[in-house]
Amino acid sequence: MQHALREIETVLMAPDADDAATSAKQEFEEHKPAQLMRQRSRTWSHESRQPSPGVVRTQFTSGYPTSSYEFRPEKRQRELREDPQNMVKQLLTKCAEALSEERIEEFLKLVQQARGVVSITGEPMQRLGAYLLEGLVARHGNSGTNIYRALKCREPESNELLSYMKILYNICPYFKFGYMAANGAIAEALRNEDKIHIIDFQIAQGTQWITLIQALAARPGGPPHVRITGIDDPVSEYARGEGLDLVGKMLKSMSEEFRIPLEFTPLPGVYATQVTKEMLDIRPGEALAVNFTLQLHHTPDESVDVNNPRDGLLRMVKGLSPKVTTLVEQESHTNTTPFLMRFSETMDYYSAMFESIDTNLARDSKERINVEQHCLAKDIVNIIACEGKDRVERHELLGKWKSRLTMAGFKPYPLSSYVNSVIRKLLACYSDKYTLEEKDGAMLLGWKNRKLISASAWH
Repeated sequence: MQHALREIETVLMAPDADDAATSAKQEFEEHKPAQLMRQRSRTWSHESRQPSPGVVRTQFTSGYPTSSYEFRPEKRQRELREDPQNMVKQLLTKCAEALSEERIEEFLKLVQQARGVVSITGEPMQRLGAYLLEGLVARHGNSGTNIYRALKCREPESNELLSYMKILYNICPYFKFGYMAANGAIAEALRNEDKIHIIDFQIAQGTQWITLIQALAARPGGPPHVRITGIDDPVSEYARGEGLDLVGKMLKSMSEEFRIPLEFTPLPGVYATQVTKEMLDIRPGEALAVNFTLQLHHTPDESVDVNNPRDGLLRMVKGLSPKVTTLVEQESHTNTTPFLMRFSETMDYYSAMFESIDTNLARDSKERINVEQHCLAKDIVNIIACEGKDRVERHELLGKWKSRLTMAGFKPYPLSSYVNSVIRKLLACYSDKYTLEEKDGAMLLGWKNRKLISASAWH
């Protein structure tokens, strides 16, 4: 599948769209893995999904205390058997309502009940419920920030955590294809340029640029000179396990392998809001592309800081006069919504994500547990338990991002309809429950009726 994706993306970003369509179709048919075209053969019986009757033990190993609770009422167990996911939702909603209304005694009783029906190895809602419950308990104890930092700074083996992140992007294709849509827009906007400068505001592992570099190297008239400036905050450095030297070595290796002139400029240890035009070394004659992937929602806005760093960053980027600016974000509204609405939105968003994960990793997979704990749990706890500057997970819907970008002076740059059609076909290889909607030149990727990722381009 990785080979097929690489070949298809290289083709789809080549200059000749007609040839690309033919080659992509041939490549797709030749390399399409059979297992992705089948429904998961393993079926999970009620007994295999549920913990032992009467006792459900929830154990966390992500940096906060391990707890186990016992819960036995027959009526609750009967409800759990009939519709475990809906029952967990209702119980957790009652917990959130009691906490919001400061009915603490009732909240604590409901928490004990909820402990009995959540499980990190259960149904998607039971697994998500385990982390939502920890968020509620942390909110009650004013310990959300400490837990968030503990989850973020547990210091596992660096290569181990990196593998968790790679697994997450492989089993949640909406992330991968959001990046592909951004790459397609950059390739389209810069297809005739001889000198290209890409500013990535969260370089992470740098893997987003592998297929784009391959496509640029295969240009019929020869490759352009490419310069990549990678901005790296301390959180990203932790997630990668090393400094930006790791990214630089990878890009240098690609430059040599594909014979493309490639220059990498690292900006380590700075947050996006600290970046200035002088740091970016803008050079005359270079066509500029700016990339924001899953980064802007971490930047505070006017509800947190009167200086509104989020809009200020967009205005600064617009002042650089980029030919294209790409944005990939989670399609959720958790920024300024009141607590109860935010709790409900988080439950709805992540329940779809956890359900989609089940199609690609077995329920008892240790990899799945590690991915959910290391890559998702900390974000969930932060959204539920933290407020003010301590709450850094502040997602907004595409409509809100459009308003911000428009006010900063940007205009929409439509994504490639061909790229979108290829992504639609590839999504179907994973599951027919994945969705793709094209709206006003942007792309929305989702699971069933829930939109999860938006990708858009601007100039």
